[in-house]
Amino acid sequence: MWPDRRLIDLFKTEFPIVLAPMAGVMDAELVIAAAKGGALGSLPCAMLSAEKAREQIQIIRQRVSAPVNMNFFCHKPVPADPAREARWKERLAPYYKELGLDPAAPINAANRAPFDAATCSVVQELKPEIVSFHFGLPEQSLLARVKAAGCKVMASATTVREAIWLEEHGADVIIAQGAEAGGHRGMFLTDNIAEQPGTFALVPQVVDAVKVPVVAAGGIADGRGIAAAFALGAAGVQIGTAYLRCPESKVSAPARTALAQGRDDSTVITNVMTGRPARGLVNRVMDEVGPISPDAPEFPHAATALGPLKAAAEKHGKLDFTNLWAGQAVRLGKDMPAAELTRALAGSALARLSKLAG
Repeated sequence: MWPDRRLIDLFKTEFPIVLAPMAGVMDAELVIAAAKGGALGSLPCAMLSAEKAREQIQIIRQRVSAPVNMNFFCHKPVPADPAREARWKERLAPYYKELGLDPAAPINAANRAPFDAATCSVVQELKPEIVSFHFGLPEQSLLARVKAAGCKVMASATTVREAIWLEEHGADVIIAQGAEAGGHRGMFLTDNIAEQPGTFALVPQVVDAVKVPVVAAGGIADGRGIAAAFALGAAGVQIGTAYLRCPESKVSAPARTALAQGRDDSTVITNVMTGRPARGLVNRVMDEVGPISPDAPEFPHAATALGPLKAAAEKHGKLDFTNLWAGQAVRLGKDMPAAELTRALAGSALARLSKLAG
């Protein structure tokens, strides 16, 4: 059996596995499939309108009676800097020319809205069992409303200091996000990527520093990784990259091929795609402009000028400007239905834990 049942008891899931919320490459379908397999399904809501979030949750509720997690960003919005954005567009100008795009044409601004009063009202209406946050927590009045709606609160920490801060400010569960993890770094008390600890170093130190259950994230994609997380004191794991090749994900065919060919050194942490550090498969623009570029505008504005390039390249089946977030364990992903994958992960982990106990 699981050596720590706190997460299972708190979330009322079959397994202590959280499907990571992965904006842009998943929707209700993957949430439902993972939940049917016994995991906690997470719906990424940072890029969804209130109407879309409501629609997605209704689809999930109709198809499965499992608990659900709604995930939001808590970044402090930075106004657009026209001068910096102009320099960024100039840096990308050769790509616009290559793809036959007009750099002067109007572009839709990147949509990455932080959690606010309007979003909070949607949460109060939908009452998801869990609400998770990235880049810290919302202001106390909003957090109080979330908790009053009966939701458990989970948030990401990339350092022990962030974990302690989250516990002090009301988080019921902390995700210890190691540097191996795919997607945006959850950093909010530091902006120094060089200091970000890996999962093996971070998890036991966070476990020692807080009283709430800790979920390990980053580089975990099979039963061995899950068993290791429990050995380090975690009460659960959050897994994202391993689910990307499931048929229920919205990953495109070219991206699935790229993921299947990924190796341990195929990902980097970059700020080129959005303006905030995030780990993903190396693409052409990351390689040629970054992976870290001082020219990239602040989050989320770097993504605006890349939008037309991404769309144009994808029409030709190319991922040159596509942010395919993935962790360092990308090679361990499998092409199998998400429910089946979840049960396989849990079964493998329990067998490994049993062997270790013996």
